[in-house]
Amino acid sequence: MKYKIKHTTTYQYADFVSLCQNQARLTPKTNRTQLCHSSHIKIDPPSSYLKEFTDYFNNKVTVFEITTQHKVLAVTMVSEVELLVKDNIDFNSIDMPWEKARDILATPNTSELLKVSEFILPSQFTQLEKGIRDYALVSFSDKANLIEACKDLMARIFHEFQYDPGFTTISTPLSVVFAQKRGVCQDFAHFALACLRSIGLAGRYVSGYIETLPPEGEEKLEGADATHAWFAIFVPGFGWLDFDPTNDVLPKDQHITLAVGRDFSDVTPLKGVVFGGGAQALDVAVDMIRLG
Repeated sequence: MKYKIKHTTTYQYADFVSLCQNQARLTPKTNRTQLCHSSHIKIDPPSSYLKEFTDYFNNKVTVFEITTQHKVLAVTMVSEVELLVKDNIDFNSIDMPWEKARDILATPNTSELLKVSEFILPSQFTQLEKGIRDYALVSFSDKANLIEACKDLMARIFHEFQYDPGFTTISTPLSVVFAQKRGVCQDFAHFALACLRSIGLAGRYVSGYIETLPPEGEEKLEGADATHAWFAIFVPGFGWLDFDPTNDVLPKDQHITLAVGRDFSDVTPLKGVVFGGGAQALDVAVDMIRLG
């Protein structure tokens, strides 16, 4: 499956911005499940400085600076990504009690396990709140299979939490999300990560895109696709496996990975500083077009 992705972020300011400096994590990753064939960024007004680098988590980052006065900033990334045939994973073959994974991670004896161990620790958006460990242990019962327990946790979040885009902001504490059982995809991913980390398992945050399909007989609206977030768990001897609690699915042919990290703060699609501008309005539009 191949996709063309157009991701446009537009800021409108009440007053002139005299200078802005930004980091964009908008280039889809190339890994064992997908191949980014091309990506091109367009910045309006044009940047006076632009450079790319790969960050600590192996995400591609575009750094740019604009010194021209402006009231509108539009950043568009156009990429072509091919989703590769999955490894035909037989999840039944991963016959590992979750406690075994926990114990292996607790005593890292390889460079890979040592690097993974940081994903066991709480982070800015995955602080361990009261009751989260108890919630996790309902799925991760004594000697439960690691994969089946993850599927159960994913399904419980899907059924017990309400998707409510007006309830949270990025600064809403996880304790509020847990208490009210409401939020959006990034909240559900953060909550799942807090559950995993509370019992000594390694989980990472995944940002990306999910294709949305229009109702039967209707045309797809421009900009109707969405940025998305889910979580992955590290399985010793295998690697990272993705789970989407917002949709209760294992990401396959409609999920494209943009960046990975400990939480949202590591993968923010566009962030930076501006001088001036006053109040601002943000608009994000995403299109995923199937190429075949």
